[in-house]
Amino acid sequence: MADLEEISKISGVFGGAELSNSTNEQEIQVNAGTIRQEGSNLPTKVGFWNKFKAFWLQDIDWNREIKVELTPYQQKIENEINEFLHQEITWEKVHDFLFQEISFRSKK
Repeated sequence: MADLEEISKISGVFGGAELSNSTNEQEIQVNAGTIRQEGSNLPTKVGFWNKFKAFWLQDIDWNREIKVELTPYQQKIENEINEFLHQEITWEKVHDFLFQEISFRSKK
């Protein structure tokens, strides 16, 4: 195991370390992260998880108005759904539904 004094950072490698082996005096390079471009802190390639985090962790203005535009067909469907959901329900309508005549055979 390397001592803390023997570890030195490598430029251009995020999380990389250069360890010197005292037994055979070889330099071992360990790349433990994303390879960085020389002279900048930007990664060379943007991966899936970076895009995912950028999308899910973005700042959202919750007070901003959201405008939804519907096609004429979508507007017709929305109107029918609203009409169904906001219809007036009375005891007379419930009674008529529950006590309606049901036939199991077709009438000839």
